[in-house]
Amino acid sequence: MTAFRSSSASMVTLSVPFTVAALLLVPSAVRAEQFVLFDVTFTFTKENADNSTPSKSHYYVTGKAINRKRPLDWTSPVDYRNGTVHIRTEVLDRPASGEGVQWSLCYIPNHGQGNGYGCTGTDTYTEKGVYEKDVSMTSFWENNGILWNEGIKQMDLVMKDKSGTKTHTRTDPEKFFSTKIRITMIQVSAGSKYNPNLVPRIPHPKPMRKQKEDTTRKEGGK
Repeated sequence: MTAFRSSSASMVTLSVPFTVAALLLVPSAVRAEQFVLFDVTFTFTKENADNSTPSKSHYYVTGKAINRKRPLDWTSPVDYRNGTVHIRTEVLDRPASGEGVQWSLCYIPNHGQGNGYGCTGTDTYTEKGVYEKDVSMTSFWENNGILWNEGIKQMDLVMKDKSGTKTHTRTDPEKFFSTKIRITMIQVSAGSKYNPNLVPRIPHPKPMRKQKEDTTRKEGGK
């Protein structure tokens, strides 16, 4: 048996192998300090980018792909709105072109204000490997455009080149497509630190890139 320890002394015991339901913990139920928002692995082709709807170069994380037990209120009783998000990007396959790629990771709320959504993002990468970083939830582009106490509806992942141009518009798509990638976002509550041991489905070797918390505000959104 393997156990997850919450911020309190209580334990939640789960059997092995871990199921998706086991991985996607209920934060309010176990008073967890972090939860997996989503963990998706997908192949993205030029055709996918050209035909994604309603917007091109988008991969949509909806339905069963996003944690259905995510909290409705991200401010209470556990404060995730003022915490951090740990972004793990595993580039499994891509053309060996050396061209930089980045993904905007956009929170689409049930209800927004102003711009109506906000986006953080991966670092720019040029080769296969694992890239990880922590981002403050109060630092990224238009994070105030979301009513965090009313929850997140879905996540929109947008493939871009190093300059922020959507890759489907490039005249040299062979430098970007096709690609296979795994992106995992783990929400960490205010005052807590990301613990990879609470995400057992991912391997924990030393990543290719490990950065300190990113406090810069990304621009451009979707």
